[in-house]
Amino acid sequence: MNNEQIKEKLLQIRNTDEYFEVVLSGKKSKKVNGLYKPEARELVLHNQNFHSDNELMYTAIHEFAHHLQFTSSPVPISIRTHTGEFWSLFHGLLYDAERLGLYSNPFEEIEDFEELTLRIREKILSVNGELMKELGELLIQAQKLCEKHHTSFTDYLDRVLRIPRTSANTIIKTKLLDIDPRLGYENMKTLTRIADPQTRKEAETALLQEMSPDMVKRTYLPSGKAEPADPLDQLVAEKNRLERQIKRLQYKLEEISKKLSEYQAQRDEQAGREKQTQRDEQGRHVEKDQPDRQNQQEQIQRQDEVDTLPGARRTTDVGIPPREYQETSESET
Repeated sequence: MNNEQIKEKLLQIRNTDEYFEVVLSGKKSKKVNGLYKPEARELVLHNQNFHSDNELMYTAIHEFAHHLQFTSSPVPISIRTHTGEFWSLFHGLLYDAERLGLYSNPFEEIEDFEELTLRIREKILSVNGELMKELGELLIQAQKLCEKHHTSFTDYLDRVLRIPRTSANTIIKTKLLDIDPRLGYENMKTLTRIADPQTRKEAETALLQEMSPDMVKRTYLPSGKAEPADPLDQLVAEKNRLERQIKRLQYKLEEISKKLSEYQAQRDEQAGREKQTQRDEQGRHVEKDQPDRQNQQEQIQRQDEVDTLPGARRTTDVGIPPREYQETSESET
């Protein structure tokens, strides 16, 4: 396929008025199969990485999802962030492409995956789901037993079973809500967050059929079901959110600066005390040495007075009599 053919197929999957171009780099990359350049609105595909057009189409749809997310959001977003919203959009595009015959799911066509997928679903995911529901039933019994004996159920969870309380509550819900264990425990956890029974049943059916977990979260969870707001409202909400965040960060910065000043003042005070202690020690040494130096000076002064007497023997010329003494001794002999 060339770039125009790829672009045509992408627009069949999801039409958009936002300009974009498909660029085949003609290169082989060890890092990525493709990338999206938001400034140029380019879907760059390293076509030497692929062994088939189907592989190429998968990456093209991935980068196309980045383009749709980037151009549809009035709030600036990072194209490097693979959020739950992105994966939900990308998976929806893949399902649409499969229905249109523009992309084929390799995991359904390659026989090697058939047996492995069956084993994982039946031997692991389902069994895991059943075990967690059984654990939920046992935890309910433990809770009743704690009530009977007037003991703390949370203490039993924390120090005996060593199960986090939030996890225990979720496990109990999977039993009380009778969620299908074929989904596996992680998807069962997601469904416990849906309060309405009818909506929860619809989400359960969607997971068992063709929706990915990210698609279910975006479609059925309260946080993901909100209708798209007016662009102006979105921008105002984002501005308010950033202002609140900046305000919180400014408060934290002021608190940290205050703590730093306090610690620095304490350190300076301690350093001042240490210096004063050193000066006091030096002063005591000086006072102790003062009498010794005074005695030494007095001894030197007395010795100088003795050395000035006629015939005195100088202490600095040990063994050599003074000149006057030598002359006197020669004349006498």
